[in-house]
Amino acid sequence: MCRWLAYTGEPLHPSSLIVDTQHSIVAMALNSPLGAETVNGDGFGLGWYPVRKGDGPDAGRPHVFRSIEPAWNDANLREISQAVTSPLFLTHVRAAAAPPIQQTNCHPFRHENWLFMHNGAISHFGTIKRDLTFEVDPALYTGIQGTTDTEVLFHLALTYGLMDDPITAVGAAIRRVEEVGHAAGIQFPMQGTIAVSDGETLWTFRYSSQGRSRTLFHSADIPTLRTMYPDVERLSQFGDHAQVVVSEPLNDLPGVFLEVPESTVAVLDPTGYHHQPFLDA
Repeated sequence: MCRWLAYTGEPLHPSSLIVDTQHSIVAMALNSPLGAETVNGDGFGLGWYPVRKGDGPDAGRPHVFRSIEPAWNDANLREISQAVTSPLFLTHVRAAAAPPIQQTNCHPFRHENWLFMHNGAISHFGTIKRDLTFEVDPALYTGIQGTTDTEVLFHLALTYGLMDDPITAVGAAIRRVEEVGHAAGIQFPMQGTIAVSDGETLWTFRYSSQGRSRTLFHSADIPTLRTMYPDVERLSQFGDHAQVVVSEPLNDLPGVFLEVPESTVAVLDPTGYHHQPFLDA
């Protein structure tokens, strides 16, 4: 469906991960070995926080750059990702399943200080779109600008309290998708991996109704990697708190990227990486 990457840690140029790695997100857009589709060329997005929440006048306010160009063919993506620095950013390359290719359908989606992106699909979304959209709080409804299942899922989570309790809210949104889907005769309504952030913490989810979710990996901690690979100079570019969650590994070095378990939410914050079961019952 799509591929995505999320980073949190010491500020760096996003290009360090989305362009300059062996199997970068830009490379995955053209050739994704572990993806449901090999090519993800139906647009891309980059959302970044200039500073962490509470660290300045623009704290917690993300910027978003989205385009319908293929990521590998967009010079502006390279320029912007090399020009800005960020302690927390999300990037996404899209393979459109059904909704049209337009800028408002490119991830990540933004609401106030929140960013949200998704790889996967709500099965037979057109059949249950009306019922799900009508579940969105009327005060939030006007924020839906595109036609994707992801944007509706995001606004459902906002409706169910994302800004107060992201894990519970995303879980409630997914359970509602499953309830409506099952009522419509859809066996496996939900598929995907999700990333959401408020500018301080990053929550990433791997879940599907079938129990066969899209791939998702997190990086091992940098001090451990420096011990494992003392001769890899590239590791010196990253601070001790650098953490990445990505649809598939960015390089071929064993032990650098570890698979996020099925039905799991991974929480990344200044204290490190933590994960726990998510909707596994």
